[in-house]
Amino acid sequence: MSLTAQTYWAEHAWVNGSVRSDVVIVAAANGRIAAVVPGSPRPPAGSVTLRGLTIPGLANAHSHAFHRALRGVVQAESEAGTEAGGAPDSFWTWREVMYGVADRLTPESYFELARAVYAEMAMAGITCVGEFHYLHHAPGGTRYGNPNAMGEALIAAAAEAGIRITLLDTCYLSSGFGAEPNEHQSRFSDGTAEAWAERVSELKSDGNTRIGAAIHSVRAVPADQLATVAGWAQERTAPLHVHLSEQTAENDACVEAHGFTPTRLLADHGVLGPETTAVHATHLTPGDIRLLGHAATGVCMCPTTERDLADGIGPAAELQSAGSPLSLGSDSHAVIDILEEARAMELDERLRTRARGHWTAAQLLRAATVDGHAALGWGAEAGRIEVGALADLTTVALDSVRTAGPPPRLGAETAVFAATNADVRHTVVGGRHVVRDGTHQLVPRVPQALAESIEALLGR
Repeated sequence: MSLTAQTYWAEHAWVNGSVRSDVVIVAAANGRIAAVVPGSPRPPAGSVTLRGLTIPGLANAHSHAFHRALRGVVQAESEAGTEAGGAPDSFWTWREVMYGVADRLTPESYFELARAVYAEMAMAGITCVGEFHYLHHAPGGTRYGNPNAMGEALIAAAAEAGIRITLLDTCYLSSGFGAEPNEHQSRFSDGTAEAWAERVSELKSDGNTRIGAAIHSVRAVPADQLATVAGWAQERTAPLHVHLSEQTAENDACVEAHGFTPTRLLADHGVLGPETTAVHATHLTPGDIRLLGHAATGVCMCPTTERDLADGIGPAAELQSAGSPLSLGSDSHAVIDILEEARAMELDERLRTRARGHWTAAQLLRAATVDGHAALGWGAEAGRIEVGALADLTTVALDSVRTAGPPPRLGAETAVFAATNADVRHTVVGGRHVVRDGTHQLVPRVPQALAESIEALLGR
């Protein structure tokens, strides 16, 4: 991604699991790290100084870009309903509002919105996003002239915002077990898994993009179609993601339809495995946890969305102990802050268990970097500050009102347990300085861009 070599001098950097000071990081013209030299007290001539703690670029392993338009809107509607004496809000009432926004999107408006959302991610230190993409067709299910117009709009938006993307093209065929898609979901469906596979096979990876697959959920993909999606991903060694047991209602419906849990259904149809990531995995049985762990299936936790939608607290610690790598996502974008997702995973587990210390700061950073990138199909290429890795870097200020005080050697603890997205000062992707001193270099006026695209979408 970088057109010319660039040298950076990091005041402090997270290298090989510890904080090192005065670190020279050389990004070669191919966008990879050519040298890492700690203990260099003076910035080399021509280098760019990164003040604070530089960590590997953050991976957002689960995103629905258009949900960003719902921030604040759903809460206001929920409050109005409560004041009027209506029924309590839930995931299912939130979903109806979400459908209304999805109905208005076109490839052009989705590009504008997604570019602004991905720019917001870059400003939060995110260098790679996993976009769980199921909004494929025009309203009513009519195909665009280019069947992948919506997906390609997202790919282009990420490129213009300066971050990497794994487009997790999602198979979505039904509204429930044995039910046809409803009027909103018709634009999500390709009709069959075979038709989905034919369409998604036309999408291409490049240096900035990976193409993966997703099963929306066991309620949205009939059991006899699951193997087709899994097989497509396995043939290409592509990442495969699936919403799993986010709601107890989904579990109950699956047991009624098939006689066992969604996790068991996925296992029986060859969906689980080390290239697969289950998203949420909130309401699992002990047997579900064993199945996921034994298959080394990853799990993406999205704590800010899970608490915003009142979904519950998933058994993250038990899943990791069973053998499931953990990653993090901002999902509905109630906030876009992977540092908050990382600490929320620990803090929510403290609430659930009334005990502290389930993960160290280093382990939470791993979920936000190495394991997040692995879940998105970037393997050992990303998530590390080492020679040969992608030159994707995030610098967190250590002198803000939130982070000032602790010594630099505790930089990881400070970043994970005190910093927010507002403390991200620099973001580098492929050696290119995308965010400099908190300002996006490629997308002008990001807050205004977000406001304008959302206002146009909602017709306000």
